[in-house]
Amino acid sequence: MRAANWSDLPGWSDDDLLAAWPAFLHSCKALSSRAQWPLWRATCEEAKTLVAPDNETLHRFFEARLRPYQLTNPDGTTQGLMTGYYEPLLQGSRTRTQRFSEPLLGVPDDLLTIDLTEVAPDLKNMRLRGRLQGNKVVPYFSRAEIVRREQAYADRVLAWVDDAVELFFLQIQGSGRIKLPDGSLMRVNYADQNGHPYRSLGRELIDRGELKSEQASMQGIQAWARAHPERLNQMLNTNPSYVFFREVKSKGGDSDGPEGALGVPLTPERSIAVDPRHVPLGVPVFMATTRPNSEQPLRRLMLAQDTGGAIRGVVRADFFWGFGADAGAQAGRMRQSGQMWAILPPGVAPKGE
Repeated sequence: MRAANWSDLPGWSDDDLLAAWPAFLHSCKALSSRAQWPLWRATCEEAKTLVAPDNETLHRFFEARLRPYQLTNPDGTTQGLMTGYYEPLLQGSRTRTQRFSEPLLGVPDDLLTIDLTEVAPDLKNMRLRGRLQGNKVVPYFSRAEIVRREQAYADRVLAWVDDAVELFFLQIQGSGRIKLPDGSLMRVNYADQNGHPYRSLGRELIDRGELKSEQASMQGIQAWARAHPERLNQMLNTNPSYVFFREVKSKGGDSDGPEGALGVPLTPERSIAVDPRHVPLGVPVFMATTRPNSEQPLRRLMLAQDTGGAIRGVVRADFFWGFGADAGAQAGRMRQSGQMWAILPPGVAPKGE
């Protein structure tokens, strides 16, 4: 991180901070139970005293209480990849039928999570997944193996859905809603992962000459899948990663976003997923990028409230667009370049300062 001035943030003075304020208060609530709370206490406690603040008041508050630090890559550059994600809606059932035949799995009983932090503090945020084979811990099953061993997970099925492609994208998004035959909605969130690295299906299709680079959006991949159903499972299994889910109840009703890694509901167009090795969860982040497939500026204050298996690097973010098809259309097309500034309390010495 590199110390910056508020005037360095393009579009800062034009941003509607009222839209980000509820997300900031969510972050404060989560930070209050974390180790970094002493650094944030004064700022968050003052924030609670602001009753119905206007945009100008919020700008003065952030500028007086906090400082921007530009995120820089290891090579000194400041540009990074900005992608998008959303909360999809799938069609499903709690019982298997001819239509609903794709299983959405909860965490298997034999999945081990090995946290190395206590024996090697330098490996903070590093968790290994595996399973016991005799008296040895071996890697957990890959996606292809899990699909092949479907019967072994019969008691782990949370729901059955009607579309393997939509289920695959649900695993990438990390949360979603399933519309059941009676019209009710079931919400599911990321619970765990099999420990295998994620490989992009879009990249695989490009490398095999099935799609051109500009076609490898979520919509392009869906179109390819519809045109090649006989090859779909083979292609899906080129990604060894597999995500397991848990059913969740909405803390504030169906209008709330899904719960992110910070433990608070995500706010559409104001929450991002980051790499927590470089950007602490809970902090405000100013993002300067462009809208999907566009040169139109997208510059606003965001809150780092989630993580993702594919979100790796310093200047790297996944922009949460919200729920449903419109949000999915934006998220699926977003692959922009951008810059990021972490907004931190004064006196905090970031790495590299």
